[in-house]
Amino acid sequence: MKKKEIKILLVDDEPDILEIVGYNLSNEGYQVITAENGKEGVKMAKKHNPHLIILDVMMPEMDGIEACEQIRKLPEHAETIITFLTARGEDYSQVAGYDAGADDYITKPIKPKVLVSKVKALLRRLKEEEEGDALVKVGDLIINREEYKIIKDKKELVLPRKEFELLSLLASKPGKVFKREDILDKVWGNEVVVGGRTIDVHIRKLREKIGDKRFKTIKGVGYKFVV
Repeated sequence: MKKKEIKILLVDDEPDILEIVGYNLSNEGYQVITAENGKEGVKMAKKHNPHLIILDVMMPEMDGIEACEQIRKLPEHAETIITFLTARGEDYSQVAGYDAGADDYITKPIKPKVLVSKVKALLRRLKEEEEGDALVKVGDLIINREEYKIIKDKKELVLPRKEFELLSLLASKPGKVFKREDILDKVWGNEVVVGGRTIDVHIRKLREKIGDKRFKTIKGVGYKFVV
């Protein structure tokens, strides 16, 4: 998908944020739609069907948490990428945001170039979906799901099945935070009941083999893969 075809909905009650962030994303080639509060944001999401939604947390009429919940209830937005904009010191709202269905958080103030990089990372999943599920390329990694192969820096790595499936899940959507319960369900499923420590052990092993910086722990929530 070309940049000019990608639609980004930016929802914030601060005119300066809408202007600065909107300008930088438009300058990058994306279609940018704006809304000044959560209620209007939900309407714009229904009308324009954006690929990425950036929501401020604290807004009048309807805050970002409630807006996210309403957008997630729409069938066409069950898989839409949603990230929150949050001021420093609002960490308390992050768990509520993830519970509402958010994929990530962007802390403001943020430099325009950094924000654009974050948006590009979030949008990589669109490319992954277009390329199909069998072969996933993320940074210096190539994940071949059909052959259970990992190529890193042109060298093949052999991973135990669960490590492979965990890596494959996290890397399928770079930047998305996967909750611990979702990881257990998708990787271990209906197998013998395992505890949360099982995930931690597998993450530790993946960090040793793939790189520590690739896996970020979101305290009290889960993990995400960083490119």
